[in-house]
Amino acid sequence: MDTYIGLDVHQASCTAAIMDRQGKRRRSVVLETNGSALVEFLKTLPGRLHVCLEEGTQSGWLYELLESHVTEIVVAHVGIGTNKATGPKDDTRDAYALADRLRTGSIEAQVYKLTGPFSMLRMLVKTHRAVTQDTVRVQLRIKALMRSRGVPAAGKEVYGLKARKAYLEALPRSHRRSAEILYEEYDLLSQVREEMVKELVTESHQHPCTRILETVPGLGEIRVAQLVATVVTPDRFRTRSQFWSYCGLGIVQRSSSDWVQDAKGRWARAEVQQTRGLNQNHNALLKLVFKGAATTVIQQQRAEEPLYQDYERLLAAGTKPNLAKLTLARKIASTALTMWRRKEVYKPELHRTKKS
Repeated sequence: MDTYIGLDVHQASCTAAIMDRQGKRRRSVVLETNGSALVEFLKTLPGRLHVCLEEGTQSGWLYELLESHVTEIVVAHVGIGTNKATGPKDDTRDAYALADRLRTGSIEAQVYKLTGPFSMLRMLVKTHRAVTQDTVRVQLRIKALMRSRGVPAAGKEVYGLKARKAYLEALPRSHRRSAEILYEEYDLLSQVREEMVKELVTESHQHPCTRILETVPGLGEIRVAQLVATVVTPDRFRTRSQFWSYCGLGIVQRSSSDWVQDAKGRWARAEVQQTRGLNQNHNALLKLVFKGAATTVIQQQRAEEPLYQDYERLLAAGTKPNLAKLTLARKIASTALTMWRRKEVYKPELHRTKKS
């Protein structure tokens, strides 16, 4: 017997809605958002248990907690527009809706939560990204303060210790103390960021696959740590096209009024397919990783590098620079995926395009 449970999770309480295989609503229960209470509740239910909850702050914890107590657990991605209420809405309705979507197989996107030994690396990557964003935010505040008083603050010189005194003296007395406080905050965050990078790289190198991926052009220690922590395993993707879409490098095409009649009255497919840019439902961090890797390869301009030669060849053929860069990012992504699967380091001769 299959039992489908939808969990509407909140900070203090969880609403669990139970539905059978035929779609009949059995009952709903309000439980405390407590690990022991949720596990004990599941133990009272018979048959094969299928649980569905939405992606959120506590979804990772609940996945790890409940995985061993149920037959199936699915974390549903909350897409754009899917959480808008079009009628009466409450926790019980939401929980039953999740159970029914799982029962009918209508969940369009699932969130991968099986992190295994990469849990610590994932958390360090998230923390590193937060610290980096905080550092950039303080940098922007310093520049905004300088520009508000007509002090030019282009480049990174404004953050340096040597030039700092001159910038402070250029400010009026009313703004000087605020700038000093922002500089102090920047110094503290920079120190934390440096320590964070060391811990991140140390933890990343505990996994052998990171050493392999670091040989890919454009992928350094930080980008590889972000890649491995996000993807976890290359076996998630059957083809490189699936991986491109996950990274936000998939090209979206749309068509309408596909069929037209020829001179003899026969129906034929019309060539009306149009490109609509890159896919929007993607992992933002991975898109930054591979776009940054492509930028690094282009800026290094190593003539002997096959990937850079491919980029130059595209430009020579008339491809726009932004599209050539996209193609390069896709090649780096597919190369990293293949190397990860085969556990082989990067070999330039294998990626060199044969000239006719």
